[in-house]
Amino acid sequence: MRNIKLTIEYDGKDFGGWQKQKNHLNIQGEIEKAIQTITGEEVELIGSGRTDAGVHALAQVANFKLNSSFPIEKMAIAINSQLKKSIRIKNAEEVPEQFHSRYHCHKKTYEYIIDNSSQGSAIYRNLSYHVSQPLNVEAMKESATYLIGEHDFSSFKSSGTSSKSSVRTIYEAEILKQNERIVIRLTGNGFLYNMVRIISGTLLEIGKGDKQPEEMREIILAKDRKKAGKTLPPYALFLVQVEYDNNKF
Repeated sequence: MRNIKLTIEYDGKDFGGWQKQKNHLNIQGEIEKAIQTITGEEVELIGSGRTDAGVHALAQVANFKLNSSFPIEKMAIAINSQLKKSIRIKNAEEVPEQFHSRYHCHKKTYEYIIDNSSQGSAIYRNLSYHVSQPLNVEAMKESATYLIGEHDFSSFKSSGTSSKSSVRTIYEAEILKQNERIVIRLTGNGFLYNMVRIISGTLLEIGKGDKQPEEMREIILAKDRKKAGKTLPPYALFLVQVEYDNNKF
C-alpha cells in the first residue's frame, strides 16, 4: 500500500475548520472527496493537526494510504481539479509507509498578522487584524521572550480543549515589524486550543500599554485563563510551516 503525503494551502474563511463535520464545510472532507473521485478509493486523510474555523494554512501537511497506481506526478493537479479554488494541493509525494503526519510532527510555526495602519486595508481586511492605535513593538518583543521554553500554558487555552496536558515547548517567539504590519510568529512542538490567538491577544495588550512586558511571566505562572488577553479572531492566523524529524520514520 502506498503512503501519500500532501502539502496543502487553504483560505479558511468559508470553512468550519480542518476536521470533518456533518453540518459544516471542512477542508479534510473536501480533499477526501476529491481523492475518491480521481482514484475510486475511499481514503482517510490524516492532518498534522486541526486548524479552527476561519484559520488559514500556507503549508498544512496530511497523508493517506492508497492502493491505486494513480501517477504521483499527476496527483496534485488532479486533486486540485476537483477542489474549490480556496484549497490547493501544493505538492504530493510518496513517503515511507510508517510516516504519520500528526505523530511524527516535530515543530509547527504559526503567524498572526496585525495591520497597524491608521485606516486599515481594503484588500487584506479579511487576512489581518486591524489595530489603529500605535503599538510598542519593542515591549511586545521583550514580553515574547518569556514564552520561550517548556511551560504549562493553561493561561492560554480556551475551555473545551481535548488535550490532557497543557505543557508545551515554544522554540521561537518573534515579533516582526514589516512596515505597517506586525507579525507574531510562534514555533513550538504543539499548540493548545486557541493558544496562538490568546497569546497574540495578550501581546497586543502589552503593545497597547495595558500590560507591562514582565507581566507575561506572571500570566504563564498563574495558569489562569482570566489573566491573559482576549482571544483574537481566527481570520488573521496562518499555519505557515510543519516540520518533521526524519529519523522517526
